[in-house]
Amino acid sequence: MIKFLVWTMVVGTIYHADPRQTNADYLTTASLKTINKDAPGSHRWIAVSRDLEKLGFVFGAKVCVENAGKMNGIWYVEDRMNRRWTRRIDFLVSKNIKGGKWNNVKIRLETDTKHQKRHITDIR
Repeated sequence: MIKFLVWTMVVGTIYHADPRQTNADYLTTASLKTINKDAPGSHRWIAVSRDLEKLGFVFGAKVCVENAGKMNGIWYVEDRMNRRWTRRIDFLVSKNIKGGKWNNVKIRLETDTKHQKRHITDIR
């Protein structure tokens, strides 16, 4: 199996499972995963801006986050941001976390060739 290492720099922010920040179906992600309303941060899920999908940051992708303080570590792409955002990720967190923005966040992704080919087909 051939593996590629993909990384890029983004802005990282937080979001809550709240209809004011998402949509009326605020407990369902764009990938159709159900958010645990009592502990949304326990999932370690992120939303990505749509431009990052073209780099392989697609639903289910495992992402290593660096330079984001307490948000550093492994996260999984399970949501998609509004079209107005580019070069950005949102960390799904519990409501007790009130604010957070990090510039120059490094996100890394390892994919195999099978995953890459499927993604390229999906974006055409």
